[in-house]
Amino acid sequence: MFSKQVLSIILGGGQGSRLYPLTESRSKPAVPIAGKYRLVDIPISNCINSEIKRIYVLTQFNSASLNRHIKNTYHFSFFSKAFVDVLAAEQTPMSDTLFQGTADAVRQSMHHFMRHEFEYALILSGDQLYQMDYNLMLEQHVASGAKISIATIPVNAKEATSFGILKSDDKNEVTSFIEKPDASLLPEWTSEVSDDMKSKGRNYLASMGIYIFNRDLLIDLMKNPDTNDFGKEIIPQSIGKHKVLSYQYEGYWTDIGNIDSFFEANLGLTDEIPQFDLYDRNNRIYTRARMLPTSKISGTTLNRSVIGEGCIIHAAKIERSVIGIRSRIGADSTVINTYMMGNDTYETLQEINQNKISNVMGIGERCFIKNAIIDKNCRIGDDVRINGGHHLKDTETDTYCIREGIVVIKKGAEIPKGFVI
Repeated sequence: MFSKQVLSIILGGGQGSRLYPLTESRSKPAVPIAGKYRLVDIPISNCINSEIKRIYVLTQFNSASLNRHIKNTYHFSFFSKAFVDVLAAEQTPMSDTLFQGTADAVRQSMHHFMRHEFEYALILSGDQLYQMDYNLMLEQHVASGAKISIATIPVNAKEATSFGILKSDDKNEVTSFIEKPDASLLPEWTSEVSDDMKSKGRNYLASMGIYIFNRDLLIDLMKNPDTNDFGKEIIPQSIGKHKVLSYQYEGYWTDIGNIDSFFEANLGLTDEIPQFDLYDRNNRIYTRARMLPTSKISGTTLNRSVIGEGCIIHAAKIERSVIGIRSRIGADSTVINTYMMGNDTYETLQEINQNKISNVMGIGERCFIKNAIIDKNCRIGDDVRINGGHHLKDTETDTYCIREGIVVIKKGAEIPKGFVI
């Protein structure tokens, strides 16, 4: 077991502009998923399940809610060396700029990492959905004598043009790399994959943005201030100079890069047998323990839906939707193909009466909501009709925006009674 010799570094990403408006007031790793978790819970849970319990999360934009979530969630024994710490970009005598890329983020934070004893640095992305035992990758890395290992996933020709593609030999050593190749170049970039992957036409190895570096090599590479990115600079430059290994992963993996992939990843949890398994007791996803009551549902027809804790639901119908914690949905409302993130607090009847609140947090009565993402703490009045789809053009207002036919209601927005989108 090499996990005790590993330091995990989770890259929080940049501004998350492709996930806007979900990242308007929070960093990308803090975006809520699956009704009760945050994106950052995925790589942290994978680390904990792999017995890797020294974890840094690097971020630089809107990091307050991420800090709060991690502080309230990941508590380890006083007698262990385990920790999950957030490192935000900071001004130091050595650097006064924000992170310029993935490698620059690690470079600027190296003085924090060097306080710990470790032999291997596991570098992860904070915006992916997957379940992986990193020990298997680590064992292959150590056994082969590699200096760098890259997790790769076999993809088909259509997908290959969207990824950095690696070519490996029969010993899984990476021999070359190309960023988002043109379709005409693909025949030269096939690699040796399993028979199962071959049968599905998945002959190309895409980089998953998951790396293992030997400590000494990482220190050397970080001395060069001209390299800012792992995928575009450090990995291509290391191939041929150092032993770089491909670790093939064949499980479920998706990159939460934009609103569309985020939406599909969440609604995918409602499938009969979801590809991302939240019910696997050997690969649990950890998050903040909120001690909420069970959900209360009255007169609602539910079909292929996931309901978080503490909800009060009187809807007529909920179909293929994910309903987050503390959600309220009024009588005779219909919710289809929707991810509702839920609320941070409850509004009591006393508060509603005292403050004369006409639109309570949640969805009102007689509403129709389809193809939408409803961010936290939204107030949707009675008789509102939101019918997302590709017939809608991309647009943005103060309370909502439309991306690829998906209507995104902004965090804390109030949609007046009778409003139609």
